[in-house]
Amino acid sequence: MSENFETDQNTDGANPDVRELSEVPAVEVISRAAVMLMSSAAEKLGLSDADPSSSPYLDLDEARRVITALAGLVTASVEYLGPHAGPIREGLQALQRAFREASSHPDEPGKGPGEKFTGPVY
Repeated sequence: MSENFETDQNTDGANPDVRELSEVPAVEVISRAAVMLMSSAAEKLGLSDADPSSSPYLDLDEARRVITALAGLVTASVEYLGPHAGPIREGLQALQRAFREASSHPDEPGKGPGEKFTGPVY
C-alpha cells in the first residue's frame, strides 16, 4: 500500500513536498499521530478558547475518547519515541489534568481518561 505523506515544507508556497509513507520513519508517524490526538483533545476540552467552559467545541465525552486513544498510543510506543517521549507524556498528562478540571464530577484518580494505561494523574 503506497500513500503520500505531506511534510511541513513547501518548495514554491503552493505545492507541499510529498513523501511515500514507506519512506517516513516510524517515530515521525507515531509523533505526528500523537500531536494530532493532542490537538483534537485540546479542542474538545475547549482549550482553544479564552474561556474553555463556554467553548462551543467543549465535548468531554469526545475528549475522553481521544485522550484514552492518545494514552494507549503513548504507552505502547514510548520505547520508540526517544527524546520525543518526555514532551508527549507531559502533554498527555496536561490534557488528563485539564479533563479533570473541566469535569463537573471528576473521576476518581486512576479512573480518568487514559489512566488505565498511564496510572493515576493528579
